[in-house]
Amino acid sequence: MTNAKIIALAGSLRNNSFNHAVIAHAAELAKQQGAEVEVLSLAELDLPMFNEDIEAQGTPASVNILKDKLRSADAILLANPEYNGSITAVLKNAIDWASRTEPGATPAFRNKVVALFAASPGGLGGLRGLNHVRDILSGIGALVLGDQLAIGGIHTLVDEQGGITDAATSEKINALTAQLVYVTEKLKG
Repeated sequence: MTNAKIIALAGSLRNNSFNHAVIAHAAELAKQQGAEVEVLSLAELDLPMFNEDIEAQGTPASVNILKDKLRSADAILLANPEYNGSITAVLKNAIDWASRTEPGATPAFRNKVVALFAASPGGLGGLRGLNHVRDILSGIGALVLGDQLAIGGIHTLVDEQGGITDAATSEKINALTAQLVYVTEKLKG
């Protein structure tokens, strides 16, 4: 059996994002479980806002990088900070660009197993936004796990370097990450 290839990303541009901390932690746990993991930064990709006029002039290089990385992966660890009860603009923009499929190309999200996370200082932990992310990804062919994790009060659960300091939270992240790795490897056969 080959190792699962996983892309990990957070729908945030902020340097000290709590969702980046969760994804970094999940990525390390997935590596410990034998997966190959690459963490992507949407800030580093610097995707332009989706515009069909830009696309008509040629897909931007950063978009092609994102699409290629998603296509080569088996699964995605994805954290969405909740903005006004929904998905962040930067994550929606990345999904919009990546979902555009050239003739003969494989859709970037088709059959990718996805584990959804959210983290917020608020009590719901970003839960409301995850429903929107789930709907979007399911609609474009991703296989979103039924389980998801919204972590409330995250500001009390990380250290100044962004490390998860709470053992119970770490275990919850590990459980969902392990489920992603397991399901992905079973589907790969």
